[in-house]
Amino acid sequence: MAWYLVEIRYVPEKLAEVRPKHRAYLAELAEQGVVAMAGPLADDTGGILLIQAEQEQELYERLNADPYYTEGVIAERTVRGYRPLLGSWVPAS
Repeated sequence: MAWYLVEIRYVPEKLAEVRPKHRAYLAELAEQGVVAMAGPLADDTGGILLIQAEQEQELYERLNADPYYTEGVIAERTVRGYRPLLGSWVPAS
């Protein structure tokens, strides 16, 4: 299973309306163990998500099903592979 760090920038005009659906969607993925953490940046211009997937296709299917994506809240999205090494939630190797 690979980890990905996802950063998004918001379309501010659409943010408030869609945020509850977005958070519910990510909460479901967190309950499944797919999302390790997610949240907005301090200035509320965007957010960061740490998510895992078996393959990139699966990752993009999940990202593209997010209400922020389907309802046009994302102005920009950056996805990078990530290798967590330390942290209370990282399994010992």
